[in-house]
Amino acid sequence: MRLEDYWGIGPKTRDLLADELGVERAVEAIETADTRALVAAGLSQGRATRILRRAQGGEAMDVLATRDTREVYKEILDLAGEYALTEDAASRIRILTPLGSREEMAERIDRVLEARAAWTALDDETRQAVEDAFAEGDEGGELAAVRTALALSEAGVSEGVFEPIAELDDETLDDAAAALAGLAGGDDRIGEGADDRLDSLRGTLASVEDMAATPQGVAEEVQSGARGADDFRETLVRHVTSETDVDVARVREAMPGEATDAGDFVAETLRALAGDLRTAVEQREAEVADRLEGTLESAREEIDAAVTAVDDVALYVSLARFADEFDLQRPTFVDRETVAVENAQNLSLVAGGASVQPVTYAVGDHDLDVAAASAPPRDHRVAVLTGANSGGKTTLLETLCQVQLLAQMGLPVPADSAEVGIVDTVVFHRRHASFNAGVLESTLRSVVPPLTDEGRTLMLVDEFEAITEPGSAADLLHGLVRLSVDRGALGVFVTHLADDLEPLPPEARVDGIFAEGLTPDLDLEVDYQPRFETVGRSTPEFIVSRLVANAGDRGERAGFETLAEAVGEEAVQRTLSDARWST
Repeated sequence: MRLEDYWGIGPKTRDLLADELGVERAVEAIETADTRALVAAGLSQGRATRILRRAQGGEAMDVLATRDTREVYKEILDLAGEYALTEDAASRIRILTPLGSREEMAERIDRVLEARAAWTALDDETRQAVEDAFAEGDEGGELAAVRTALALSEAGVSEGVFEPIAELDDETLDDAAAALAGLAGGDDRIGEGADDRLDSLRGTLASVEDMAATPQGVAEEVQSGARGADDFRETLVRHVTSETDVDVARVREAMPGEATDAGDFVAETLRALAGDLRTAVEQREAEVADRLEGTLESAREEIDAAVTAVDDVALYVSLARFADEFDLQRPTFVDRETVAVENAQNLSLVAGGASVQPVTYAVGDHDLDVAAASAPPRDHRVAVLTGANSGGKTTLLETLCQVQLLAQMGLPVPADSAEVGIVDTVVFHRRHASFNAGVLESTLRSVVPPLTDEGRTLMLVDEFEAITEPGSAADLLHGLVRLSVDRGALGVFVTHLADDLEPLPPEARVDGIFAEGLTPDLDLEVDYQPRFETVGRSTPEFIVSRLVANAGDRGERAGFETLAEAVGEEAVQRTLSDARWST
């Protein structure tokens, strides 16, 4: 396959990868999702990630139909990546994509939940040992993987996701680790510690080379204690052997037959001795390399198994830690267009430390096992969600988007239970308060085509009226609702224009979120659980009440009191009274 056949690789990127890696190695890096190799070749982390997402996810990436859907997808992966045990695991998490079949989704969820069960069953000491094993081997490569496998084996983990580690042969991996370390010296050198004889020769060579750098000083020192030429030669032999541990015979063999003076004699001796030792080192390196490469050849199958096992354990334990942190649960996949959640929480809010009220909600036919009084209706494919400002409407859309994407990526979801039908497209559109024709046109171009294409679509559209005038917004939104129903899509549309959308198709309903008052600190108190088939109200008297109470001076207060008269002075005063006297 040609490099330019991959999404996101143009001529410049192709040339860069071909020059740095070679075409064959670059293709292999893309096919095996080797982020490290692409980044080392010169791509940015973000660009490498985008290329690999498309290469790994293929057409399944088309589920992410809008910029806001892709932003939620990225936020999910960034959050999950924070629980990665290694940078390689974080890179693999960042390139997880929606999967192409329910079987693949279910299989990945099974593996994540199995990993969570194994992870949570470990005691604190063992968990720390596992984390340390991965931290110490985070530089990547075969040697790091083998050392991590040995450390995990020493930690005693063997159940569930760790089972492949227990199946490895520790003795073979010990030998392989020594061989890999020996061959990892760089510049075709055998690493220190791989062979005692080689280390000794290298040490002796270094000492001789140090002496050879100052032959005149050596000559003067030897000459000062020698009487005659023969004694000079013997004194030099004793001096060199005592300073370098080189054997006597090797020194004698290095001495020249003739020399013009003492300095030349010493210089030629040390130069020849150093050359002889270099040859000995090179010969020993070749012998050791042959031995180590033979060890690796014998251990190749076990090394490959260790690399695969360590990579998989790192990925799935990382995802298990993410699932455990947010108490994610297995969704139920259904054969109908449905997204239904019981006690769902928004991941972003929970991650930010907010106190989150769980919400139960659904569109489409579902079988949530919840009390009848709080069960979402089952006969509406589309909902119009109304209600208080800061009432959590947008958060609910984002939560539904998170649940749908997580499920289709083969990951558990932030809800006590959930039913999810597989869709081909998720259209999430956040409120963008830009009141101009260009924004309206671009928005329509992003949200309408998925409805007209073949396939199943989930529409999650927030305050469409923010991008055009109210009258036209109501007409366009009514058209989107009707189009969603006609095309068999699922949808939740947030709006303050519910009264202007009547009559809705029978397949659509109106739900509402209500503000219930002010807290003693004058914060808005909202019941974030939508009330089904009820129009929500923004209850502006609560907002005006807070403004009256917090007015900075008499004139400002008088202005807000005028607004209080407009929205209902009695309601404002009652709200203030309730807030002040509540406990």
